[in-house]
Amino acid sequence: QVQLVESGGGLVQPGGSLRLSCVVSGKILRINGMGWYRQAPGKQRELVAELTSAGSTNYVDAVKGRFIMSRDNAKNTVYLQMDSLKPEDTAVYYCNADVLTDRYSTFQVRWGQGTQVTVSS
Repeated sequence: QVQLVESGGGLVQPGGSLRLSCVVSGKILRINGMGWYRQAPGKQRELVAELTSAGSTNYVDAVKGRFIMSRDNAKNTVYLQMDSLKPEDTAVYYCNADVLTDRYSTFQVRWGQGTQVTVSS
């Protein structure tokens, strides 16, 4: 089984920072792309940032210049450094990973359970 566990969420004032982590564990042969998504109340889940299998990083316009996604392959972990946070960044943040568990299977996208980020004064 493959598990993704996010951490690092919390309550922060506008202009503050948070660093989210997502650890992928379990039966893993290879991980391709990984991403961070968020879902605000009453809204659809949206992509925030992604690290593609080619090694490029893409961000949604709303977070460009404020968020940085990075990856530690040795630890099967991705991070999302969030600076200059705004109230509109409030959401549950999820990570996902495109995981291959063994050479006889295919890549499958797995999701974490999410971590709440609240930006409020």
